[in-house]
Amino acid sequence: MENTAFLARLYQALGATALMLGFVLGALSGLAPAAAEQEMHLDPAMVRGPDACGECHKSSVGIWKDTHHATTFKNLPRSDKAKEIAKAMGIRRVKAESDCLGCHFTSSVVDGDVKPIAGITCESCHGAGKNYIDVHSDFGGKGVTAETEDPAHKTARYETSEAEGMIRPSGVYAVAQNCYGCHTVPNEKLVNVGGHPAGSKFELVGWSQGEVRHNIWYTKENNVSPLERQRMMYIVGQALDLEFALRGVAKATEKAKYAVAMAKRAKIAEKRLQKIAEMVDAPEIQAILAIADGAKLKLNNEEQLTTAANGVSVEAKKLADTYDGSQFAGVDSLLPKLDK
Repeated sequence: MENTAFLARLYQALGATALMLGFVLGALSGLAPAAAEQEMHLDPAMVRGPDACGECHKSSVGIWKDTHHATTFKNLPRSDKAKEIAKAMGIRRVKAESDCLGCHFTSSVVDGDVKPIAGITCESCHGAGKNYIDVHSDFGGKGVTAETEDPAHKTARYETSEAEGMIRPSGVYAVAQNCYGCHTVPNEKLVNVGGHPAGSKFELVGWSQGEVRHNIWYTKENNVSPLERQRMMYIVGQALDLEFALRGVAKATEKAKYAVAMAKRAKIAEKRLQKIAEMVDAPEIQAILAIADGAKLKLNNEEQLTTAANGVSVEAKKLADTYDGSQFAGVDSLLPKLDK
């Protein structure tokens, strides 16, 4: 009976997804795929919050609560730098303005109003969970665990969860896209007027293997990712750095701090990808370099730079979907040294 109920929910979910997809495609029909993704934000009405994830992922959420991602909820509004930026931007309340909410907080609908409920949470990276959490946590009925789940049920559960918006850790590009979407600070006014740093020195391997290493479910400990995955994260991360830097220059309107920083970021990422290309054989990397070489990093060049960024996105996704890292031992010397 439980399996029958699950399949019913599966078919219902897929039908709802198809209907929703029609509306989304209609709204975004004038945009390139990557450009459309760039405009999407976490929908507060679809957010369940970290406690919902913690019902199963107790260890992960327990560790998260002591991380910068979690403590920013209370600490950021009190910081002198945040107050300085808010004043320059004319922001009265950090937790009430979209310039801050999108990256520093997770918002949900509470008593009919959109309110920040936490800092950077599971859903900030893995997608708003309203439609997928119940399916994702259903292993096949009462008494069935992740260890005893039927393989066919597991496959269906994963497919349905992803169809309903879950970004699973195996999707290196999709998860990391959310990281770079904030860590490159794609907001010219916030940087030039507010004085916000023009992006952090974010690097996917080093920064993802710190406080929460995303391996607790499988290893039961906060271990670093396997070397093969680190290789993939490093290469895909450099491609994403280039992609978002190109988008930043494309949107820049003046030669000031933001535009200069994004152009420098693009050049650094391109040089790192050139080094990677010397060490591993992957046509996708060569394609990314060819795209970057044909894009002029200058103002008033939005169409060419956006097209280039979209092209980098396509090749980076292909790279992430095609390889597992075992082929890329040549980049091991480039990987950042991790804290023990």
